[in-house]
Amino acid sequence: MRLGLICGDGVPASGLLTIFRNVVGLGTDLRLLELPVSADLGYSWRPDKAAYFPYGPAERETSAWWERARPAPPVLGDPEQAATEWSSIRMAVAEGAALGPVDRARLHERIDRLADRYREYFSEWMRRNRIDWTIAVNMTLSDAVPVTKALLAAARERHHENRSGGVLFWDHDLFGSCADHEGGVRRYPDRPNEFTPLPEAGPGVRWAVVSEALAEEGAGYPVPEPPRVVPNILPRVPTGPLEPRHTQFLDGLGLDPRRPILLNPVRVYRVKGVELALEVLAAARSASLERGLPVPYLLVFGSLVEDPSYAADVLSTARRLDLLPDVRFLDGVPLCSVRDGTGSWRLDEIDLLRTAAASGGGVVFTPNTEDVETVGLGPALAAVAGLPCASTSYTAFAPTYGSDFHVVPVDPRAAATGRSGVELVTAMQANRGGDPRTTGLLRRNRRIVDRRFPTDPWAELLTEMAEGTG
Repeated sequence: MRLGLICGDGVPASGLLTIFRNVVGLGTDLRLLELPVSADLGYSWRPDKAAYFPYGPAERETSAWWERARPAPPVLGDPEQAATEWSSIRMAVAEGAALGPVDRARLHERIDRLADRYREYFSEWMRRNRIDWTIAVNMTLSDAVPVTKALLAAARERHHENRSGGVLFWDHDLFGSCADHEGGVRRYPDRPNEFTPLPEAGPGVRWAVVSEALAEEGAGYPVPEPPRVVPNILPRVPTGPLEPRHTQFLDGLGLDPRRPILLNPVRVYRVKGVELALEVLAAARSASLERGLPVPYLLVFGSLVEDPSYAADVLSTARRLDLLPDVRFLDGVPLCSVRDGTGSWRLDEIDLLRTAAASGGGVVFTPNTEDVETVGLGPALAAVAGLPCASTSYTAFAPTYGSDFHVVPVDPRAAATGRSGVELVTAMQANRGGDPRTTGLLRRNRRIVDRRFPTDPWAELLTEMAEGTG
């Protein structure tokens, strides 16, 4: 079975893609997939990701298991005018309920004009790459309604040609549960409206979500069948001594291997709360100095170019706290560890977790908005690597992890993060020393995530898709 990937994030590497990498690994282990996966990461329809619109980063992503989509997606006219049109359509869809009859008809025409071009593009892409199933990540959201409409049409055409296959819509966010705002205006309607195509079950279309809460929301949408729950697959983190690529990575970033590493596995995007992670680091630094311990580093997964205004705020916080020597922004984490154009190592999520574990470090996960994360994988990543985790409270935490999962709580009020930093240093020190209570809590965390993020649902779904039961 050959897979395609369409991702609505519009950035070269995101947490959704690393999860998909784990799915591909499972499918490969089960001998169900034929590699490589052809992928379109949405650069041409996400002008809000200005650093990547419309053709992606200057340096092409590389991987042994995936490749950039061919042919190139359409960009209608001048990129600046295209960006204005995409942004205008997105905001008009979000405000659809307030539009009058004339504006509604005009919006439908604008959506259809773009959808026609993208339907042709997707149909050609699927045929050329012999794609059986396309995985469409977060394409139910209304960032690119014309693309979603085109993808549904192309999926049904492809299913008709093959008599099997189609598109699996795989959603980590839905309308009501993704209360993201831009300039004080909600980016999405709080529920579907007449402009938002939905993945109705039928020939060539399947729909899966990553949590029971999202399935409950989807069940209230005007579709014949609710989405299927297929939890995320977590990475497997090897143990044992570090390898040359790990030490070369540390050298390349000027990191002292004697100091612990804290990972902040998020994009540099406003709702992710990187500024709170910096406050925790500042407190952890003070506590470490008081105890005569090595001061931790903080490695932030995301890129400073995704959201320039927020990145400026984050850097301002780092300067105010005198943390710039202790923080590294990784400019996006690759799907597989690789040397970049300068020959320097860039480590993937698994290798970063492995390096943090070897250093006796931890994970900091501090979303600053309660109702945007629908799972929040920071605590789970800490658990699979055997690391302590400091986390803010957010709506999805308890449904995802339960009451027995142990984290160092972070109060989002900046003045209150000091205690979290102290407690995190205590937990890291105890873990390095083999304290029975701490190691017991971390083992329990691991058992919880093994139970709550099983691989069986994805194995069953991939097997059904491969058998052509769409």
